Amino acid sequence: MSRLLLALLVAFGLATGCTRPTAEPSAPTEPAVATPQPRKTATVRPGYQRPLLVDVHGHVSIYGVWRIERILADVGIGAIINLSGGSGRGDGRAWILSRVLAERLDGRVLNFVNVDWQGCCDPAWGAREAARIRRAVEEFDFRGLKISKALGLGVRDSEGTLVAVDDPRIDPLWRAAGELGIPVAIHIADPKAFWLPPTADNERYAELSVHPSWSWYDRGVPAWGAMLDAGERLFARHPKTTFIAVHFGNAAEEPARVEKMLQRLPNVWIDISARVGEFGRHPPATIRAFFERFSDRILFGTDIGIGDDYLMLGSNGAEIPEMKDVVPFYDAHFRYLEGDQRQIDHPSPIQGNWKVDAIALPDAILDKVYRGNAVRLFDLDPETLKPRPRRPASPPGATPTP
Repeated sequence: MSRLLLALLVAFGLATGCTRPTAEPSAPTEPAVATPQPRKTATVRPGYQRPLLVDVHGHVSIYGVWRIERILADVGIGAIINLSGGSGRGDGRAWILSRVLAERLDGRVLNFVNVDWQGCCDPAWGAREAARIRRAVEEFDFRGLKISKALGLGVRDSEGTLVAVDDPRIDPLWRAAGELGIPVAIHIADPKAFWLPPTADNERYAELSVHPSWSWYDRGVPAWGAMLDAGERLFARHPKTTFIAVHFGNAAEEPARVEKMLQRLPNVWIDISARVGEFGRHPPATIRAFFERFSDRILFGTDIGIGDDYLMLGSNGAEIPEMKDVVPFYDAHFRYLEGDQRQIDHPSPIQGNWKVDAIALPDAILDKVYRGNAVRLFDLDPETLKPRPRRPASPPGATPTP
């Protein structure tokens, strides 16, 4: 994707992040992109210098490019993973926009391809989507595959049957990811409370009252635990594919369950996005020991969403956050991971009106979680946090290069 294409997209109004900001000034087509630096703020723990971060769980858009650039600089983020890179529908128009965003921000956005579930799971569908994944990676430099919670909760086949997380008809996608050497970030189920009646005594009622469609109570979907079981069967069936079980392994309410999964399945990693409020309610010594034990497979992520006039900070309530809320949102993560205070606010109070106890992770583990693990998983340059050129993919059926 060339600079000429970027200029053409801007000229035709496709990269209109440069024409729609309100508070941010307009800029020329290709202004210099400032290199983010670690944020110089009072440290949570004396003596610890937080490094430049990699946020592995974002949903960002070319239309919010100016906001993204400012947030990277304000927070000290060197790279952000965009899990909403788009599917191949419309001959990959969304891929073009995502690639332009990555180029506009000098490679600091890494895109994940999404699945077009239309036609699932007809005989030709798996091969079609596998080919699209390969094209997104090889032609548009996408770095992973993202599977939303629609799998298992909403996707239906041509007979109208709900498609299970571990349905073998989807195997071509998992095999393609393994052959390409890209990770699969997969969201399975939802918070456990979403399976309970959405009444005032539900601990997530404040969130569900704003988003009633998020409730799965009496909706004819599988039980919470059954969905997680299906996910673990899927991970075990594809040991050559790396999976990122997002939202603290999709089971932040039950860290012991996540621990057993990680022990049994070495191809599974987790991120902490949008679940500090859940696993943070457990005894801090327990969670600290968990991080120490699996320090090589835990990734920092927030589930931030950034558009032209839209922000999501883990989850939203009735009021949309503003730019002034972004730094405090990240700071809440830092207080939890770095500090030792008891009963502090977690990053997204709309997800539950309770406090959490900080876990004071050692410096070496913080560095792994904040950036080191992402550097290994995504093959980033450890100094610049930009992705290295991709190695050739394995041919179909071959063992992927580690």
